[in-house]
Amino acid sequence: MNKIQPANSETDDTPIIVIKNMHKWYGEFHVLKDINLTVGKKERIVICGPSGSGKSTLIRCINRLEEHQKGTIEVDGMTLTNDIKNIEKIRAEVGMVFQHFNLFPHLTILENLTLGPIWVRKTPKKEAEETAMFYLEKVRIAEQAKKFPGQLSGGQQQRVAIARSLCMKPNVMLFDEPTSALDPEMVKEVLDVMISLATDGMTMIVVSHEMGFAKSVAHRVLFMDSGQILEQNNPEEFFNNPQNERTKLFLSQILD
Repeated sequence: MNKIQPANSETDDTPIIVIKNMHKWYGEFHVLKDINLTVGKKERIVICGPSGSGKSTLIRCINRLEEHQKGTIEVDGMTLTNDIKNIEKIRAEVGMVFQHFNLFPHLTILENLTLGPIWVRKTPKKEAEETAMFYLEKVRIAEQAKKFPGQLSGGQQQRVAIARSLCMKPNVMLFDEPTSALDPEMVKEVLDVMISLATDGMTMIVVSHEMGFAKSVAHRVLFMDSGQILEQNNPEEFFNNPQNERTKLFLSQILD
């Protein structure tokens, strides 16, 4: 893969996500244990760790795709509760890109992008389409607007999924292993779009094993195992001087 160019590294100390003493169980299984995490505006965090460590569950709790049972999650000053209006407000601020693209196959690319703004934000159709084309240009795929998802490659579909989230104009973007379902030659085109977002100052939390991306783009790298955040640091310290023995073992297995 080509070398990833570093993104702009300016951050804002204002917290946009605050997680305190958060726990989650699936029945008897304690999947997340005492999670404490504060994310500043424009900060970019990459979360890595072995399968089953709780990485995806953690970010899915931030927009209530998963429900936590103990502790608090605050997004942009709003505390996440069971109230559906509260959840909708937070989801309007938090975009999410999944491992699988989750596009509607019977709708064109343009229709996929305008559906949320028209129905959720009550955006007029013309304005929604203009916004959609703006973001399709941003992810370098505007010429595909009239096609259907099945006519696009995996990398193109993932770029459409990113543009769809951006159309809701979120303050935070969550990425759940966005390149893991892609063929290797398609990975870079998606990472390039994510780097462009980073350069624009988007707050991002990315679950990924793309360590080149983490080194170049993240302000902090977190390592999770067995439902806990075992280590976090800036990329240089994280990769060159890991402190936790479990982190050292994980990095030795995934890095050349």
